Amino acid sequence: MPNWIRACGANDVEAEDLVRFDHGDRTFAVYRSPDDEYFCTDGLCTHEQAHLADGLVMDYEIECPKHNATFDYRTGEAKRAPACISLATYPVKIEAGSVWIEI
Repeated sequence: MPNWIRACGANDVEAEDLVRFDHGDRTFAVYRSPDDEYFCTDGLCTHEQAHLADGLVMDYEIECPKHNATFDYRTGEAKRAPACISLATYPVKIEAGSVWIEI
């Protein structure tokens, strides 16, 4: 059974940026692409658990602030070392001006 959680307002995420969303003991990152699409991944780098919300978004990638690993936030794929484990991704929907993620 789907468990949709409101993460933030759609306008809270600027284009080519992200916001951090904490739910329970988990951290997520919600991204807004240059094409105005929304995506969600785990919010911690798979290399050393740094918060990705402190990183830099470039096109469709997030760069970890700690060791410069990069991930494609659309797929979670680890693109540059030292990260070699991909991020988990989550379905996103926009309803009534809010971003919802399925966890």
